Amino acid sequence: MDLDIKKDLTSNWFKLLQDAFCNDIAKLENNKTKFISTTWKRNPNKDEGGGEYRILRNGKIFDKVGVNFSKVYGKFPKKFQKNIRGASKDPRFWASGISVVMHMKNPLIPAMHFNTRFISTTQQWFGGGMDVTPSKKDEKEKKDFHNDLKIMCNRHNKNYYKKYKKWCDEYFYLPHRKEPRGIGGIFFDYKNDNFEKDFKFVRDTGVTFQMLFNKIIRRKLKRKWTLKDKELQFIKRGRYTEFNLLYDRGTKFGLQTGGNVEGILMSLPPIAKWK
Repeated sequence: MDLDIKKDLTSNWFKLLQDAFCNDIAKLENNKTKFISTTWKRNPNKDEGGGEYRILRNGKIFDKVGVNFSKVYGKFPKKFQKNIRGASKDPRFWASGISVVMHMKNPLIPAMHFNTRFISTTQQWFGGGMDVTPSKKDEKEKKDFHNDLKIMCNRHNKNYYKKYKKWCDEYFYLPHRKEPRGIGGIFFDYKNDNFEKDFKFVRDTGVTFQMLFNKIIRRKLKRKWTLKDKELQFIKRGRYTEFNLLYDRGTKFGLQTGGNVEGILMSLPPIAKWK
């Protein structure tokens, strides 16, 4: 398949997914709290792409939720070329993706994260995944979440769930605290086995996240919480912040490629605490 067709297919899907996620989030908010949308360009003086990030704050359900779409291209700065697959031979790149981070008002509902992307240098690959970060243990929720992920992965390959769950557990980990960020999920990168099959899996990952966030939120929407629950949530958000600023690949990649800083840092919670 022609590379330009692959680029169009993937970026159009990520944009459609941004609309679908935002529509569902607006329905959860009963359309009373609106997204603020910001479009941006990677380079105001050149055609190097850009994107749109949408943020909703102080809703009935969400303290803050960001849904970011990007499609950027150009050249990697020399100092980063050796760190990016395929860029040492040729610094030109093209990348498109969608990322979502949800921070909830109700501390009994976990924070949720999702992203998928397609990157092209002298090589092409998919990456992405999803994970959930509760501030209070809920074994049933954890079991259901992982069971749904396993069912989705098994539709594509019986080895995916075990492989990508392990990758997620190892990736979303804070070494300096010796603790996981949350209850895991799936994570994959450098996925370039077969474009059609890989793209089908990436699309299914997006649709599954849409189903899961609706299910998880609606299940706990009206549960009563205490100030102690909220304090635990603020402390957990501190851990979330540490991970995203110290270790997150997407944050580093976005900043290295001249992405929009506000869009990249939308993952940070509105209020976090440290003891």
